[in-house]
Amino acid sequence: MTTADSPHRADGWTAAVRQRLGLGRLLPLGGPADGVWISERAAVSVLRRWVCVSGPGPVLGEMRIVPADPDAAPAPALPPPPSALPPGPLRIEAAMSATADQPLPAAAAVLRSALLEAAAARLGLVVTEVDLRVTELLDTVPDRPAPEASGVRGAEPEGTAGVAAAGVPGVAALTRVLGNAVHTDADHVRVELATDGSHQALDVALAVRVVVAAALAGHPPVTVLVTAVVDAE
Repeated sequence: MTTADSPHRADGWTAAVRQRLGLGRLLPLGGPADGVWISERAAVSVLRRWVCVSGPGPVLGEMRIVPADPDAAPAPALPPPPSALPPGPLRIEAAMSATADQPLPAAAAVLRSALLEAAAARLGLVVTEVDLRVTELLDTVPDRPAPEASGVRGAEPEGTAGVAAAGVPGVAALTRVLGNAVHTDADHVRVELATDGSHQALDVALAVRVVVAAALAGHPPVTVLVTAVVDAE
């Protein structure tokens, strides 16, 4: 049986699935005890943005972030989001294009340094390896592309946990890609949000964990999923 609004519901379901898949991997942010994850899309966006503002240099191509040693990753201290990677060191794999006016090893070293700095300072990602491959030699460095929009819609804060999380400095908005912005389970609460790019994502998420746990009766364990990092204007 169909109804008049079935196409609209189908469109909404399709958009939700595309948004969820667009997050990419859910990466551990910080260490095993921190209880924080970030979407690969959000992390890559910040890394690209940082490279763009760092000045002239190699151009980043395709990028992915994977566990540095999947077999050695410790178990998380708190329940991870669905399909999230286990906590542990990460490796950035990226393609790069460069001009011939600088030796390739030197150009790669500059890019590697920028990526490591951004991962630590802007996000809180534990990255121990950066694997770069040169895919193209350029005559001139092209204009750098504008950063991608986050593609994640904000959600109105609801309930004690939502209001508490939304009030933490550095929280740009609550989001609802995996479901409700605040997901309450039997043994923990998970908060999904976007952070302001002027704050380190891990610092914001850890502050949210503390504030939300203190606001709720029984002070349950709290985990955080960062789905987007919003560039501060």
